[in-house]
Amino acid sequence: MSAAPPAQPYLPFTRPTLDDATIAGVAEVLRSGWITSGPHVKAFEAQLSAYCGGRPVRAFNSGTCTMEIALRIAGVGPGHEVITTPLSWVATSNIVLDVGARPVFVDIDPVTRNLDLARVEAALTPATRAIIPVDLAGLPVDRDRLHALAKKHNLRVVEDAAQSFGSTWAGRRIGSFGDFVSFSFHANKNITTIEGGCLVLNNEAEAKLAEQYRLQGVVRTGFDGMDVDLVGGKYNLTDVAARVGLGQLPRLDEFTARRRELARAYFELIAASGLPSLGLGLPVANFTDSNWHMFQVMLPEARLTLKRAEVMAKMHDAGIGTGVHYPAIHLFSLYRRLGWQPGDYRHAESAGRNLLTLPLFPAMTRADVVRVVDTLAAILRSHQKS
Repeated sequence: MSAAPPAQPYLPFTRPTLDDATIAGVAEVLRSGWITSGPHVKAFEAQLSAYCGGRPVRAFNSGTCTMEIALRIAGVGPGHEVITTPLSWVATSNIVLDVGARPVFVDIDPVTRNLDLARVEAALTPATRAIIPVDLAGLPVDRDRLHALAKKHNLRVVEDAAQSFGSTWAGRRIGSFGDFVSFSFHANKNITTIEGGCLVLNNEAEAKLAEQYRLQGVVRTGFDGMDVDLVGGKYNLTDVAARVGLGQLPRLDEFTARRRELARAYFELIAASGLPSLGLGLPVANFTDSNWHMFQVMLPEARLTLKRAEVMAKMHDAGIGTGVHYPAIHLFSLYRRLGWQPGDYRHAESAGRNLLTLPLFPAMTRADVVRVVDTLAAILRSHQKS
């Protein structure tokens, strides 16, 4: 009796790529004794600024506090409204509540899965002060239309570009133009500092204010001068984290090119598998602007005998990880208590039920993509409604 073939290793939906030089660099930081915010944070900020065309950049311990601080710098607070999408990580709208304002959701474009800019003007009121678009899966929102809309209505823009570091719009890097731009360097992002993020600002005055908000509102002068004139938080990035970022940033183009190559393989293999004929929805095939942070497909719920969770369980049993990005925000209990209800944003709700994030990270191979597509195709074919 022949032995069973060895089980294939588990394939997660994402995995960071950390090289030996970066790991050694972190060890050097630890040995130095200066492990919180210090010279490596300054160096990382300088490199991020250069990447963003010389704009001021400040690093933080998350890509969430960056957006909250941008709203505070913009003067958004109680009595104000902020336009955003219901299809994002809940942090995008939670930070609006944190500053005392109210999020106003606008449904998504079902093709791009981003905020539908054509619907924004109908949602504006005299209380609207800002707009927070989200580049879902790394596909940029139309920046020309976005900023024209903001200028027309005198709105500040806080770009939730958590997923689009390395993306471009009309040949310009996201972050090199616009208003506030917030990036995330969480462990699942295209480059990582393990946890962390940065905020791109418009001028040095805003940058100084961001530094105050980053560390308890403190302003220092000389060796012993200290004052506090606003309420800040504890949002500083450590040198340990910054050293990881310094090792990641030079590899961004390499990572982006590899992600685009894998995304092309997904499109090719999905087409060959016949999955589109089963109703599987695909993302926009943008290989110019998108950094392909994620590859998300839309399950054809009306044609399947099982729900997304069951598809995910079967993929997991086959040794393949998948993800959910994201449930519709307005259906969470917190937001239901604030007045939202099912049916308010039908496109976001459909995406929230049916989007499935497939594995995509630079260390993957084409054979991994074949495995994912073949497994998903077998599951969907076996569970078609008659």
